Amino acid sequence: MTTVPLLEGSEGNYKQSLWWRIFDESKKLWRIVGPAIFQRFVIYGMVVITQVFAGHLGDLELAALSISTIITGFSFGLFLGMASALETLCGQAFGAKKYNMLGIYLQRSWIVLFLFAVLLLPIYIYTTPFLKLCGEPDDLAKMAGFITIWQIPQHFAYLTLLPLTRFLQSQLKNWVTAASSGIAFVTHISLCWLFLYKWHFGLVTAVLILNGGWWMAVLVQFFYVVCGGCPDTWKGFSVDAFADLWDSGSLSNCRHLLV
Repeated sequence: MTTVPLLEGSEGNYKQSLWWRIFDESKKLWRIVGPAIFQRFVIYGMVVITQVFAGHLGDLELAALSISTIITGFSFGLFLGMASALETLCGQAFGAKKYNMLGIYLQRSWIVLFLFAVLLLPIYIYTTPFLKLCGEPDDLAKMAGFITIWQIPQHFAYLTLLPLTRFLQSQLKNWVTAASSGIAFVTHISLCWLFLYKWHFGLVTAVLILNGGWWMAVLVQFFYVVCGGCPDTWKGFSVDAFADLWDSGSLSNCRHLLV
């Protein structure tokens, strides 16, 4: 009686199928993380480019903007962590085919983050006395505090953009986040070159251009969602978003601590 090995001649096919599975999984992974990496690169790129052009205005202006960027970066980090709660909620709802809940979760996240953003406003308003208390020169403290107040619109752009990005990512619509960031980035560079380098406008103009870049990305994603880009998951604004705000806020705070 002869026996035939069950795996005879299958080693080559196994190796081939293994590499194919690795390639296939990598392709799926990069479909998600590729646009996310690009968006993060563009976001920080707009800040760096603004600082580069601000350096042409003077050393004091560059130092003031750098300090202001640290303050806005602090609030951005908080919002980034809190918005991460939406990844869990939207992922579960999308997997369970409760598509209408994704829009509810998005609106609920906006409400929670807006309330949190209001609580953070004193950080922006009292930047000047805080910097003086830390021993910074008066002229630098005053200019940094002045510029930080002008960045409050950017502060509210964070709470709008980050949940939108998570909402779209959970539906594999990452190309929308990448496209909106790319449009904002190109426009931002063009305006910085025109107003700051060519026409020599001041530091306030630099901050306004940066604010505009953020809000351009917000508006592109927002109008894509509300104008029919997500027909299954966005059913319009709903009062249901005001339910369970405490639980949603608790989850956001937990995710913020983890991040």
